[in-house]
Amino acid sequence: MLKTTIKFLGWTILGIITFLVLYLIAVYLISKITVNSDVAQVEEKDGIPIYILSNGVHTDIVVPVVNEIKDWRKEIQFNQTKSKDSTMQYIAFGWGDKGFYLHTPEWSDLKASTALKAAFGVSSSAMHTTFFKQLKEGDDCKRILISKENYQKLVAFISESFLDASHPQWIEGYSYGRKDAFYEAKGSYSLFYTCNTWANCSLKAANQKASLWTVYDKGIFCHYE
Repeated sequence: MLKTTIKFLGWTILGIITFLVLYLIAVYLISKITVNSDVAQVEEKDGIPIYILSNGVHTDIVVPVVNEIKDWRKEIQFNQTKSKDSTMQYIAFGWGDKGFYLHTPEWSDLKASTALKAAFGVSSSAMHTTFFKQLKEGDDCKRILISKENYQKLVAFISESFLDASHPQWIEGYSYGRKDAFYEAKGSYSLFYTCNTWANCSLKAANQKASLWTVYDKGIFCHYE
């Protein structure tokens, strides 16, 4: 009986290690495959600027607060942030695991239960929104000029990611700072669909350069070097 148990544990551990190795190889290789590489160039006067913004781990999609196509102030209200600053020009959207977002302000706060739920897609999700007055381009912030038609597609993708696309449900009492807020979102985070996968999918929805599939931020940014 003991030998059988040891053998079972050995095969289980080997299976986990094999899975992780194959997963990491797939993450690296597939993220290098570009989709929409032939996206048409857009003139400055005809385009809408958006940004991809990374904090080193997580990617946000940043868009104008208001333009002729979309006024985000109708759904994402300034008074739902601590600053209530209505002079902001841009708004960042970042989808992710609700438990991780709300209960893990620092890596040291991460609980094993939160990590396991997030990894295996059994928890709910949230949308994190952050207002900016301006953004500075750099290695972690890339400006992309897109057509109005593609911006409409991006708006649709972001809107449909909220639990209620027409009336996003504010998660009151949670924020990382003075200019951000959380909202209920659709879907579940997992090893195969992360915050960066969502950001990558939003770029694909807008017909912009993106990875075939990625779970980490560099899988997006490597296509904009």
